[in-house]
Parts: sequence; C-alpha cells; structure tokens
Amino acid sequence: MILHHVALGAQNVELVADFYSGMLGIPEDRRHMDGDLVRSIWLRMGSTMLMIERSVEPPRHVEGIGSGPFLLALAVTAEERATLEARLTAGGFPIESRSEFTSYIRDPEQNRVAFSCYSF
Repeated sequence: MILHHVALGAQNVELVADFYSGMLGIPEDRRHMDGDLVRSIWLRMGSTMLMIERSVEPPRHVEGIGSGPFLLALAVTAEERATLEARLTAGGFPIESRSEFTSYIRDPEQNRVAFSCYSF
C-alpha cells in the first residue's frame, strides 16, 4: 500500500500552494474552482497528491507532537536539504529547528513542514 494523497486545509489556497510549488518545487497538477474562487489546488509528489483545500477554519498551530496529523515530512538528499534551507531563509521562511538529518519550517499558514535526508 502507498500513500494516495495528503490534504491541507488553507484559508488562502493560492498562497499556500504557491509556497509548496514555488519554494519547494512541487509541481501543480490541477485547480478546482467554485465560480471565480479557487476551491483547491493539487500538487503532484510522485504518485502522491498534495491537495490544498479551501477552509474557513483558522489555521491550527501545533508545537511538537500534536494530536492527529502534525507534520508533513518530505524526502530530500543532503544537498537538496542545504539548498532548500538557503532558499527558504532567503524567502522569509526561517528554519524553525533542525536535527542531524531533518530541517523544520512553517508554511504560510503555520503548518509544520520538514525535509529530511534520513534513510530508512
């Protein structure tokens, strides 16, 4: 079994999708509209889809390990990790914390995102 998709609720779908596509390089696959309003933007991560879905709920800020989903972790090489850290910091997204293999940031709606070169 493989992961089919991950859905993130966002008050500003386009801003959050632009972060994942522009800053992290995840390509946009499709958009879904409700009239003139963007309802969702789907980004393709290999065989998995990252779905940014419009939400009226305020962002949920999680510190550490929270109840339910609390982190989106992406696999990168060590070289990609260094490049991403530099790009994100220059783009106004500071590295929140890091371990030997993983760097942690927040997307524009404060979801925790990690990029890790740890090999299972």
